[in-house]
Amino acid sequence: MVYTRFVEAGRVALVNLGKYEGKLVVICDIVDLKRGIVENPVNGIPRQVMRFKDLSLTDLKVDIPLGARSGTVRKQYEKNEINAKWEKTAWCAKLKNRIAKSNLNDFDRFKSKNAKQNKNRKIKAVLKLMKAEARKK
Repeated sequence: MVYTRFVEAGRVALVNLGKYEGKLVVICDIVDLKRGIVENPVNGIPRQVMRFKDLSLTDLKVDIPLGARSGTVRKQYEKNEINAKWEKTAWCAKLKNRIAKSNLNDFDRFKSKNAKQNKNRKIKAVLKLMKAEARKK
């Protein structure tokens, strides 16, 4: 297995911990092995030092040089339409589903449980018919 996500200038990362949890940032510069300078002027995240431990690297990348200024980062971020690309990823959908599920109330959980039971009953009925037909042949 070959790694494709490297800590590099222009790599888009998801913040896992802290004030900006769940937001995308762009790595602008590397301070040392454990920390880097990140920002996202489009989403209002100021330039700051973050630990790489608190970031999850994505497949998205912006073409900027090492130590690029905010204006350059903003232009490339908007040119590459990173927010639109992120919305299309399965990772983003999974995070949205997790948030939606955590915001359910009791009645919504009850409706979800019943819908799941009804779906499974239909699947079992179809499988039962298919097995019966297979035995006849």
